[in-house]
Amino acid sequence: MARGVIGLSVIQRAFSLSSHVIRCVDAFRERITGEAENLVADFFPKKLLELDSFLKVIHILITGILLIPRIEDGNNFGVSIQEETVAELRTVEGEAASYLDQISRYYITRAKLVSKITKYPHVEDYQRTVTEIDEKEYISLKIIVSELRNQYVTLHDMILKNIEKIKRPRSSNNEALY
Repeated sequence: MARGVIGLSVIQRAFSLSSHVIRCVDAFRERITGEAENLVADFFPKKLLELDSFLKVIHILITGILLIPRIEDGNNFGVSIQEETVAELRTVEGEAASYLDQISRYYITRAKLVSKITKYPHVEDYQRTVTEIDEKEYISLKIIVSELRNQYVTLHDMILKNIEKIKRPRSSNNEALY
């Protein structure tokens, strides 16, 4: 009989420990969720907009201030580098805009699901779907950050390696050729 009482006491302690662990895990999950929400809602869109404005400044510098000359017979290598750089700028700008749009679509989808959860709280599939969408968005954001890094490093490399051709697309030694 005493063994049964001791066994019950051990089980009760195990359950109280379990509830403590559950509280700790829930607190951790809430903190991480808040941090992830901050990244998605504030940090990423702000950084994407900063990068977009940076690209626009570079685009204006190359096309407006430095003026891309028209293509003529011969000596067009610098012009083609300018055009290729501008094309790469446009590509990165377009992809940054699509990434911002993706974040907006995520919030719209999530809001629709949360409203269904409040309307049908007994349907667990909606709750699971919200969790799955959140996890999918997290993975997607990791890929987006990696893609943005790669695109901006490539653009930076392209501009640095060709800065002289971008500034002066035609060599100034034309007179020496005649």
